[in-house]
Amino acid sequence: MNQEKSNMFSSKALDYFLQIAETMNYTKAAQILGISQPALTQQIKKIEKKIGAPLFYSSGKKLYLTDVGYLFLQMTHSVNTIFDNTAYKIQKTINSNNGEIKIGLLSSIEDKVFTDFISTYYKKNPDTKVTLYKLNRDDIWNKLENNLLDLAIMYLPDHKIENWQSYVSKKIIDEELMFLHHKVDKLNQNSIKLSETNDEKWTLYPDTYYVNELLREEFKNQLTNLPSISAYLTTPEQLYRFSKTTNSYTALPRSFIETKIVDIGSKVLSFDPKIVFQLSYVYRFDKEQVPRIINFLDFFTIYLEEENYYSRLKKNFSE
Repeated sequence: MNQEKSNMFSSKALDYFLQIAETMNYTKAAQILGISQPALTQQIKKIEKKIGAPLFYSSGKKLYLTDVGYLFLQMTHSVNTIFDNTAYKIQKTINSNNGEIKIGLLSSIEDKVFTDFISTYYKKNPDTKVTLYKLNRDDIWNKLENNLLDLAIMYLPDHKIENWQSYVSKKIIDEELMFLHHKVDKLNQNSIKLSETNDEKWTLYPDTYYVNELLREEFKNQLTNLPSISAYLTTPEQLYRFSKTTNSYTALPRSFIETKIVDIGSKVLSFDPKIVFQLSYVYRFDKEQVPRIINFLDFFTIYLEEENYYSRLKKNFSE
């Protein structure tokens, strides 16, 4: 029964009905449609059987719509209007730079470069509305999965996503996790092994944060015990300030360290081996069919070609 209802009226059957309603003549309608009159009559009878009432009646040689026929005609016009409007909206979405772009930014990532870019982009594309959300990893993936975000800005690789076939990534920069310390005896080192960092307490991102998980995995892979933790904080600025005032160790992305290099000086070391990852855009593959999304990404590429990410980040922090 449900299958019968779902297939009650095909678009072809509705076209046949509309042609008869327009000409009020089976013979003329059949000629216009390019089918035989008996075949056309049979199609109308099928519709009448499904709705349980006649659509037309004859008086003399003339054909007229019944009350049900008039109602069915209104319904058919409404259906066609819905299809036309939907097709128009789809084409507008696909073929236009107008509309909205929803972006999810991982909350632990500094947003200054992106907010400045959005301002620049808006000046050139005032018909595109950009909404930027700061979200945790779980929220970002959930919203991507449910098509509630157009773009995500996050760290990769990330095991949170299981089906990468549905997604595309576009690298923004290569990142490196750097070790921040306040020890005089380490000032002449260029790098440090994780096994050499257990002599002081650490301050870290919370357990569910990307950098925390990345660091814990490295401790595990290098068969090194996790250090004692003095605090868990959510932004690189918070971690930096807490580490500075308490002399605790921490690990921060190179992009953030670059903004503090004059202040930090030689108190930063690379890990041995290096801990590297990427800052990237992530989006569903079908977003590549939406011009405003591609235009936004291309504009961002040009934006960084004019002045690179690190330079823009430093400038923002010095202002």
